[in-house]
Order: sequence, then C-alpha cells, then structure tokens
Amino acid sequence: MGNEQSAIDENTPTQTLDSRTVEAVGKYIKDGRAKRIVVMTGAGISTSAGIPDFRSPGTGLYANLQRLKLPYAEAVFTLDYFRNNPLPFYILAQELYPGQFRPTITHAFINLLNEKGILLKLFTQNIDCLEREAGVPDDKIIEAHGSFANQSCIDCKGSFPKDLMLKAINEKSVPHCLHKSPSGEPCDGLVKPNIVFFGEQLPGAFFDNRDLPSTADLIIVMGTSLSVAPFSQLPSFAHDGTPRVLINSEAVGGLGSRTDDVLMLGDCDGQVRKLAEACGWLEELEAMWAMTAPEKQPKSDKEKAKKSRDEQLQDEVNKLAQEIEENFRLEQAQYEWLDKHTDNKFAKVQEADTSEGDTDIATPIEEAHEANAGSSSALNPDAKKTDPSVGGLEHVFPHFASKSSL
Repeated sequence: MGNEQSAIDENTPTQTLDSRTVEAVGKYIKDGRAKRIVVMTGAGISTSAGIPDFRSPGTGLYANLQRLKLPYAEAVFTLDYFRNNPLPFYILAQELYPGQFRPTITHAFINLLNEKGILLKLFTQNIDCLEREAGVPDDKIIEAHGSFANQSCIDCKGSFPKDLMLKAINEKSVPHCLHKSPSGEPCDGLVKPNIVFFGEQLPGAFFDNRDLPSTADLIIVMGTSLSVAPFSQLPSFAHDGTPRVLINSEAVGGLGSRTDDVLMLGDCDGQVRKLAEACGWLEELEAMWAMTAPEKQPKSDKEKAKKSRDEQLQDEVNKLAQEIEENFRLEQAQYEWLDKHTDNKFAKVQEADTSEGDTDIATPIEEAHEANAGSSSALNPDAKKTDPSVGGLEHVFPHFASKSSL
C-alpha cells in the first residue's frame, strides 16, 4: 500500500523508511522519529466539505462564475477589477465565508498532529479557514494565499472589524474603511479580506518560514496540484532522505522521484484514515473529528451518510415541486393574458368588419402568437436567465472551493 506510480524502481532501497509504504510511514511516526512534521495542503482537502476547488473543469470555482458576468473568471480575484467593481467578490464571498462548512477528517488529522506535539508548521493554499475551525492554532498556520481570517483596507491597509465584515458579506454589500488620515479626512477605501489577489505579494510569513521544510523529518503533502509557484517549490526544499508523503488524487510536483517518497493516491479523507490507522490513531482521529460536527448532525459516518442522502433527495423533491408550481403559475398567467389580448383583437376585427367589410384576421392571430412567445419575459421582467451548464458553489472559494489554489 502506497508508492503507487512511483518514478523510483521498486528494487531501489530506501534511505530512511523501512519501505515506501504507508505502514512504514506509520512505523516511522510511532517510533518517534517524526518529531518535526511539515504539512502542505491545497483545495483537495476541502472539497468533501462542500467547497469546490478552483480549477477542476466543470465543477471548480472558476467554472461556476459565469453567473457573475465577469470579463474572465479570475477577475473576481484581481485587484484592478475589484477596485472598479467589488460587488461580484462579495456575492461570491457570501457562499465561501467561514462558518458554513464543517472541517473534514483531513483537517482533523492536521490538528491531531498538533495535539501530538509533532506538527512543525502547516502551509496551506486554502482561504477557507477550516484548519483553524478544526483546532489548529494560528501560530502553526502559514496561509500562503491569505484567508478570510482578517480583513483590511486596500488603500491605507488599516484593519477592519470582523463583525462589520460579516454584516457586509451577509448583506452582499461593499464595506469601506473607517480609518481617518492624520488631517481627519476619512479614508473610505475599499475593504476586503486578506486574501492574496492576483498582482499582490504573498504574506511575509510565507517567505519568513519557507525554509522550514529543510528542517523537517517528515513532509506530508495533501490535496494540491502543486501548480502555483512559489508554494509548489516547498516540497523540493526537504533534504534527500527526508520522507515525503503525497496524499492526492494523482501524482504531482515530482513527488515519487526520491527514495523515501510514498504516494497515497485517492481521495484525501480515505487516505488519511489509512495513515492514521498505520499510526494506531484511527479511533482517536474519528473522535476528534466527531467533535467538529454540529449538534443536530449525527455522529456516526453511517448515520451521517444516510441522512445526507435523504436530505439531498428531499431537497430535489422540494426543488422540483417549486419548479412545477412556478411553471403552472406562469402558464396560467400566460393563458389569461392571451385570452384577454386575443378577445380584444377579435373585437376590433369584428368592429372593422361591420364598418369596412372584409378584413384579414390573420394579423391579430399572428400577434397573439407573438405575444405568447414573449409573454413569459413580459410577465416576469426581473426573471434571471440561467445557464444549465452553471451549477451552484455548494466553495466556493466558494471550496470555492475550491480551494486547487488562487
């Protein structure tokens, strides 16, 4: 188990691990040899929480932004576009803002490493704050692309109250800076969460800590495509002989090319359970993750899955019933409008017949058909056009998810 699609010949000996398997990694940790673990994560660890990643075709965040009428999908995270039109970002932010999603068991595993005292640092590309909600302390997290945890003015860089930011996001309104200049003039600049937009520098904390992988005795990379620099360079900073574990849907970033690389390919939550079991921590991990469940949510996976399916079915039934009801209402309104409109037309034709003789009645009938074709929009001028290829964001960022990275 492990080492799927490794670039290393299976006969090549390891330097540090007993073998390139998850069992060997578990033994390495249980033996107390992994005291400084660096974890690197991307959007793939949050997709099972309901947050879409960014780049997956058809389901990723960028593929679901057409409804915001952006000039291009990435514009929502572009500072110049935000300055001119910040509202699309705040519409999106409402769907991705922390508090709506439960951390996954993978997030809980990172916190378990911290509780064991062996997490040196977590580097994450995610902006969803689920690591924090799982219990990982701030001082252990490097949010390479920022997050929703804090917010500030894009002009004066002054901080902004979190409660007012939450109010603005709930209302899909645009907050403005409350600070004043030394002369007393209000700044009134646009405020945004401290998410790294295109064209902005990564946080200083990232560069201050980017050498930590070289001091680690175990690297764990999870749920990232490792396609965006400089984050993608982090695993290469580990010394040869330092075990590197990749938990991901596919091999990425050259992992699998060193003697002590272990590839665990598949969904993150399932592979994390296997790693926890190899460490002898599975029950402890499940208990820790259960503590993140809302009170009304069933604690067991079996009950949770069953309820989730039932809820999804009920949601679909409710949605279908609403659509049928709305279609029936529109059809009834159409018929009433057409009856009245056609009666008026025929009344005018009969009047004309009485006073002027034969009259061609094709014209009012054709007009009635034309009215029928346009009546739906006439009856509901505010109705939004929908693109059947565009789904909801279920992250987000929203997971959005997304979220693999900005």
